[in-house]
Amino acid sequence: MCDYNHINMNILDTLTKEELNLLTLHQYKKDEIIFYENEECFYVSYIVSGEVSIVSKNYLGSTVLFNRLESDEMFGNNLIFSSDPRYKGDVIANKDTTLYLISKKVLIHLLQHNLEFLIKYQEIQSNFGKNLNDHIKLLSLSDVDKRLMFYLKINKGSIKYKSVTLLAKELYLSRESLSRTLSRLEKDKKIIRTKTYIKVVEK
Repeated sequence: MCDYNHINMNILDTLTKEELNLLTLHQYKKDEIIFYENEECFYVSYIVSGEVSIVSKNYLGSTVLFNRLESDEMFGNNLIFSSDPRYKGDVIANKDTTLYLISKKVLIHLLQHNLEFLIKYQEIQSNFGKNLNDHIKLLSLSDVDKRLMFYLKINKGSIKYKSVTLLAKELYLSRESLSRTLSRLEKDKKIIRTKTYIKVVEK
């Protein structure tokens, strides 16, 4: 089992002051579009504070939520070395947000010269791959109950949510079907639900 001390630190903690100065700090207002869909990705972005969503429109004109990211999370790391490094949706600040932008040149330098950064970056990439597999499996479940319960399972049995509408978007479900399912599972005592919290009832 790996016992490196870096496991519980964020990736910025691996940088020296000089290395941190190689990054570019940017601030964005709530609802500001940070990057547009199909715009080429030139940076790995680290969220210092705030929250962003990656959204797109489907062929019916409905908004599809690809991802929602918070402080200490990164995006662009799955694109920057891709053969098609373009954002798959608009990246929007959900609230006032501060980002560190890491250019490809700086990223390569850090990966070559900072072992702790390299290990932490690889950890993030590995977790991204696992999360992508979980996401694919989630979408393969057509049954609403199974999709919700699987989502709870991969989140260690409990989730915080801001609204049923936003949670439905994350699960690619209609608000109505998710609301009915939540009410039924709560009545059957399979979950405990508050206005902001859902937890699986352990048997």
